[in-house]
Amino acid sequence: MSYLPPSAPPPQHRAQGDDRTIAVLTHLSGLIGALVSVGWLGFAGPLVVWLVYRDKNPFLRATSAGSFNFNLSMWLLNVAAWVCLFTVILIPVAIVLWIVAAVLLVVCHVLAVLRANKGEVYRYPLQLPVLR
Repeated sequence: MSYLPPSAPPPQHRAQGDDRTIAVLTHLSGLIGALVSVGWLGFAGPLVVWLVYRDKNPFLRATSAGSFNFNLSMWLLNVAAWVCLFTVILIPVAIVLWIVAAVLLVVCHVLAVLRANKGEVYRYPLQLPVLR
């Protein structure tokens, strides 16, 4: 019988004060950017935060990377819906995709804002791991 060391738990990032405020704004910028641009620019705000804080703060890096990855996934879902719309026969699929994307966008960002306000990193569902 061989000994296997226990796997290390994932890093727990907790934040205080200004870091929490910036994390909340990061999640809100993704939501507001997506709503204002009809789903096209939701990833811009989190990307800017990630570029500024990626080497300075692990909490903000994890928060902005998660928000960016999720918003990029929702952007790709939006693109798929537009492709379905232009194939005419798949218009009902496009409508369902837009509804799913909108509900996921709002619900997940609200949950992420609540977690960021507590100083915790929110793990978005359905995210493509582009930024880490």
